[in-house]
Amino acid sequence: MSLLIQLFLEFFKIGLFAVGGGLATIPFLHQLAEKYTWFTVETLVDMIAISESTPGAMGVNMATYTGFTTAGIPGSLVATLGLVLPSIAIIIVIAHFLKQFSDSPVVKAIFTGLKPAVAALILCAALNLVNVSVINLSAFQASGSLMDLFPLKNIILFAVLLFLTTKIKKHPIVWIALSAAVGVLLQF
Repeated sequence: MSLLIQLFLEFFKIGLFAVGGGLATIPFLHQLAEKYTWFTVETLVDMIAISESTPGAMGVNMATYTGFTTAGIPGSLVATLGLVLPSIAIIIVIAHFLKQFSDSPVVKAIFTGLKPAVAALILCAALNLVNVSVINLSAFQASGSLMDLFPLKNIILFAVLLFLTTKIKKHPIVWIALSAAVGVLLQF
């Protein structure tokens, strides 16, 4: 199977089943990192950071990035199309029928059931991010030292930002830019 077809099919599956937006794509992308050599789990964290700090939908940005790094501009177009095509088709169908059934108890039950599922997917993505960005298992396995398992700079930045974002309400881009600046200044 050609690489472009593979990219399209994998991102089509993600687009079809990643209900809840960009964060819900992260578990699927984590599986892609394990299945293919398109990117590593560590690169996934960088992709998330780049996707969060650039305009556009996070899932679309990550599909475009993966496609581009894997197969250039054609790859970015195919991966992005694969990701968004299911949403476009589903939205067209739902928009047509939802108007007629929006008060239906079944439709309300479906949306009520989807909410915890989306929350679970987002929590899973958050745990994967913590595991990759605040814990360094590969360094620990190489050295056996607990100091290598928990990179102090990362943990301190994580704790400070977690505290600040709960106390000071700023746009997420402020925190992303601040984190990038700290990463450069402290040479992460």
